[in-house]
Amino acid sequence: MSGKVIDEKIKLKRAYESPAADDGTRVLVDRLWPRGIKKTDAGIDCWMKELAPSAELRKWFGHDPARWEEFRRRYAAEIHAHRDELDRLRDLILQGAVTLVYSAHDEAHNDAVVLREILLGHR
Repeated sequence: MSGKVIDEKIKLKRAYESPAADDGTRVLVDRLWPRGIKKTDAGIDCWMKELAPSAELRKWFGHDPARWEEFRRRYAAEIHAHRDELDRLRDLILQGAVTLVYSAHDEAHNDAVVLREILLGHR
């Protein structure tokens, strides 16, 4: 399978955006459920809390872009400590398109971005 095909199979989407038919399997990758979203409306197929940043790391980062590089480093270390869940997510991707769902406002600096980089082998 080529890298481009894999790239296209892993999408990112905010939890506040409506589910779409081409989302494939929708995986929530936050530790906390998104505020104001009903579980019946979210279209979440799988919630992988274990792959979310720890509460300590999430609070330290505070979505501060100045802490982004250090957050990426620390979060990558946390993710690799949960190898079973990471492998489970990779198995889902082998089956078809997967959308990593997150609730952060910042679309460029959030845990789903780092997780996608790891899945694609960029980290």
